[in-house]
Amino acid sequence: MKKISLTALTIVFIAVTAIGCNSITGNEKGSTSGSEKSSVKIEYLTKETFKQKVWDYEASPQTWVYKGKLPAIIDFYADWCRPCRMVAPILDELAQDYNGKVVIYKIDTQVERELAGVFQIQSIPAFLYVPMQGQPQMDKGLKDKATFEKIISEVLLVK
Repeated sequence: MKKISLTALTIVFIAVTAIGCNSITGNEKGSTSGSEKSSVKIEYLTKETFKQKVWDYEASPQTWVYKGKLPAIIDFYADWCRPCRMVAPILDELAQDYNGKVVIYKIDTQVERELAGVFQIQSIPAFLYVPMQGQPQMDKGLKDKATFEKIISEVLLVK
């Protein structure tokens, strides 16, 4: 009986741990907050998709030429980074709230080391705010939703 109880307890512990790990990391790449009703997905960029959708830094290394159709927030993150995991659901909410007005991208600095190097990312999370006109602005550190909303209104959606 003790063996069965111990085995059952072990199975429950493993199941709870697996569920907890999935909720800590937020979501699978390419999905949003995991909500069934959610339709806006944050896009994960590679070097190639970054060059196609944001800026081809190889073709014009000295001149910023934004290729997007909407202002953008680019989140430089890593899966192991706790503050990055904490900000992920906020970015998911912002993607929903500003759908059609601002696009949110994510770049995994552990995978896309060249992109992290281009922007001299030394600490994460780091954010690149890309307005339609003018130069992008780099920022770093954990932020709450209100801070992002202020940045969006003052930097990205300025007319």
